[in-house]
Amino acid sequence: MKALKIVLQFKWLVLIFITCLYVFINIKVINYKSIYSLNDNKFVGIIEKIKETDYGYSLTIKTPEELIVYTNNSNYQLGDKVYIEGKLEIPSNNTILNTFNYKDYLYHNKIFYTLKSDKIILLKKNENIIYKLKDKLLTYMDTFKSKNYLKSFILGDTSSLGNDLYNSYQINGICHILSIGSLHITFLSILILSLLKKLKVSNNISHLILFIIIFFYLLLTDFQVPILRVYLYMLLKFLNQKFKFNLKPLEIFLLVTSITLFLNPFYIYHKGFIYSYSISFILILNKDNLKGNYFQKLLKISLISFLYSIPFNIYFNYEINLLSIFYNLIYVPSFNLLIFPLSLITLIVPIFDNILYFIMEILNNLSYFFNNFTYFIFIFKKVSFVILILYLIILIYIIEGLFTKQKKRLVLLFIILLLHFNINYLIKEDLYMMIDVKQGDSSLLISNNQVVLIDTGGLYNSLVVDNTITMLKSLGIRKIDYLILTHGDYDHMGDSLYLVNNFKVSNVIFNNDSYNDLERKLIQVLDNKDIKYYKGIKELNLSKTKLSFLVTSLYDNENDNSNVIYFKYHDLKFLLMGDASSKREADILEKYNLSKIDFLKVGHHGSDTSSCKTFIDKITPRYAFISVGEGNRYGHPKQVVLDILEKSKVYRTDKDGSILIRFKRNSFNLELFSP
Repeated sequence: MKALKIVLQFKWLVLIFITCLYVFINIKVINYKSIYSLNDNKFVGIIEKIKETDYGYSLTIKTPEELIVYTNNSNYQLGDKVYIEGKLEIPSNNTILNTFNYKDYLYHNKIFYTLKSDKIILLKKNENIIYKLKDKLLTYMDTFKSKNYLKSFILGDTSSLGNDLYNSYQINGICHILSIGSLHITFLSILILSLLKKLKVSNNISHLILFIIIFFYLLLTDFQVPILRVYLYMLLKFLNQKFKFNLKPLEIFLLVTSITLFLNPFYIYHKGFIYSYSISFILILNKDNLKGNYFQKLLKISLISFLYSIPFNIYFNYEINLLSIFYNLIYVPSFNLLIFPLSLITLIVPIFDNILYFIMEILNNLSYFFNNFTYFIFIFKKVSFVILILYLIILIYIIEGLFTKQKKRLVLLFIILLLHFNINYLIKEDLYMMIDVKQGDSSLLISNNQVVLIDTGGLYNSLVVDNTITMLKSLGIRKIDYLILTHGDYDHMGDSLYLVNNFKVSNVIFNNDSYNDLERKLIQVLDNKDIKYYKGIKELNLSKTKLSFLVTSLYDNENDNSNVIYFKYHDLKFLLMGDASSKREADILEKYNLSKIDFLKVGHHGSDTSSCKTFIDKITPRYAFISVGEGNRYGHPKQVVLDILEKSKVYRTDKDGSILIRFKRNSFNLELFSP
């Protein structure tokens, strides 16, 4: 211990160690490879996690390498040893720009493959005490009305809370309180040490018992990053005081960070690690300024945390909520002083179950209510990693000035955010994108900062349109100027109701025939929101282009009554066919002189009712885009259509993902977002 004390006093050795560690992290992450190949189909492992999904169950299996197994069988417990047969699959990338990438997410958890399996054989029941305890705890929690909250606040599992609730808290900038954090562990530690003190246990023994209990808790919560950080910091701080290493808080924190990344270099990719360690870093830097009573400290911590989290919120979520400082003043004390203690009490005394559930419902409804204050939510275009680092360096300088006579440094932050907020007006980017909405249609056109969305897709859930909204925000888009609905079929406009309820839309354009039930339902929402809507227009003039609606006559079906749209961007010609059939194509050829189309949005997802040879031979498209879902039940696109399009370069969303064209004067760049 004396030797260690001497080493730690040489601060430059600590810095060298940390530098070497970060080099090790990069080498470790870059060179990490799977031990399996796609030919492997038999596996033996331990069940580490069990999650119920919309399609069955997801099992995390610990073999020499972790695997995600999808099955319909739920007759297993944590810690069970199983034999599995199945076909390995490489997880898919995100097919929409700047949205959640499942493949990267799994890789950052050191998982390369998933597999679907109907053959899982139990080899040995669980004998691990940790797994047994966790399994019994989860089973016990399932008997409570407030079970989802207990799993979140006790075990840190927020997956059962539901996307809507989690997103509500995230929009308000308070989602960090839904899982276990530093204040939870601090509360638990104070409780344990106070109890041991009353029992007249010595300080050294008390801390030994505390560290054993918290380590056991770490095992139960799968070594969640915030708990690991607090545990290591408490342990090193105690050792620092005990053996008088004379390390400063920042030096202890750097050692904690280094040890954490040494244990798992992939933590560097985890949002929980990034937020938790970054906010802790800035708070330690400013610890001398965090003085006052509880609420004064809370206000200062909320302000510093909010300011320093701005770049992260922009980088990950593409928006910031100015009111999150005040929401934290409400929710942090509520959770730390009431909800978390009440969760522990409820676990021991179930009679408090209804009380916990009732209070959480109040807080949840309050969060949903706060979501309505959208005027304080500001959307920012996604920044690069380099810009993120520059933001953080500048914020360290600005936050330091808050507690000195340099408060005017805040003006610098205001100027930077103002420039960033208006970046699309300073650096304009025009583009067209066919968005991968699976078996449906949706296209985006941005011209001189005017935003046109043509169709929304519709999958009877909000997942796809949520991705569309996320993508729009990442581009710095705050409203859709025109939502054009080609026709009233669900796969083209089914998600429009969700879209107008969750994103600003200024105008909606319908096709020329009578409204169907789905369109009338949307119109009710438009009327309530005072959104203008039109039908049967012939052209839409934008500042740099004009959208022409190729009107022929009314037909007896939705598909042929689709809005067919033609426009030019400089010398590039676009033709978007909706679901128009070959009959409508013939009428268009008769009425309009179309030829040498550069980009064709193929009609009706590549159905053989559209794209007849006469039509394609006349317009001679250079590129043909087909919006289609993988393995769809219609068999789209049909081979006969692909044969007709043989002279065109064909891209399809089921194989190529979203298709993005960035305009550059008279040229363009084409990007694909393949699965």
